[in-house]
Amino acid sequence: MARKKIAAIELPSVDSLFTSQEEREAERSERVILVPVGAVEPFPGHPFRVSDDEEMARLAESVAANGILVPLTVRPLGAGCYGLVSGHRRKRAAELAGLAEVPCVVRDLGDDEATIAMVDSNMQRETVLPSERAFAYSMRLEAMKRQGQRTDLACAQLAHKLDGRRSRDILAEELGVSKDKVQRFVRLTFLVPELLRLVDEGRMKMLPAVEISYLSHGEQEQLVDAMEAQACTPSHAQALKMKRYSKEGALTPALVRSVMEEEKPNQVEQFKIPKRSIARFFRPAATKDEIESRIVRALELLEQAERRRDGTGGA
Repeated sequence: MARKKIAAIELPSVDSLFTSQEEREAERSERVILVPVGAVEPFPGHPFRVSDDEEMARLAESVAANGILVPLTVRPLGAGCYGLVSGHRRKRAAELAGLAEVPCVVRDLGDDEATIAMVDSNMQRETVLPSERAFAYSMRLEAMKRQGQRTDLACAQLAHKLDGRRSRDILAEELGVSKDKVQRFVRLTFLVPELLRLVDEGRMKMLPAVEISYLSHGEQEQLVDAMEAQACTPSHAQALKMKRYSKEGALTPALVRSVMEEEKPNQVEQFKIPKRSIARFFRPAATKDEIESRIVRALELLEQAERRRDGTGGA
């Protein structure tokens, strides 16, 4: 009697028994590989600065000694090239350290998914400039609008519908801030570079900057000229006034100068010295006026000494 053939039964693996479907899909869609540094292209319009400063020099030294401990996140672009999603500073450090290859997590992401992932990863930095936050918010909002949904990479890339809500409201909720704050930062993207730089440097406050953003670029350039002439930045009230004139089509260069010439307290730029740097020269109870008076007197005496030394006179 012929034996019956027994069909082979494929048993599930241990991993498949103790991992979720989402985890298995994520494992299949992501892999860590070594990629030539030159094959990793920066994210288009990356809003976060990567500067060759002292901090970068320290990071490059660490990378040279220990390698890149946290892989870059990239997405395939084809022809052996990859688009960088997160890790721009690590990539630059690798370049400075002379590495030929960098470890990368490869993810299959669309343009909008990549934008959202890029913004979210960089917002974890300790210091984010107002301009960086402004353009990051703007890019993320545009990506969310195009999608009609958001992709939360921390939730195994599950898609969550907007449910009729505005993307700005959802972003504000995710960030834990008000939707008005998100809108104010986005308005900064309408500033000309000279004014946006003043905001980054803390020389122009957020509220007047937001109002100034409603001026045309030509009007903003006129304002820059007036600010340089007056050595000051606009107050919130002045910004509102110029915004109103601009909306009425009446904001001329002469009017911009007139508004900026208005007397206002605490608007002339001041040179500030950290108190800890000069504390040893004054008694603990010294008032601000006493400190200022003593500094001015010391500078006068120094000037007189320099004149006597140079033979230019002076008492």
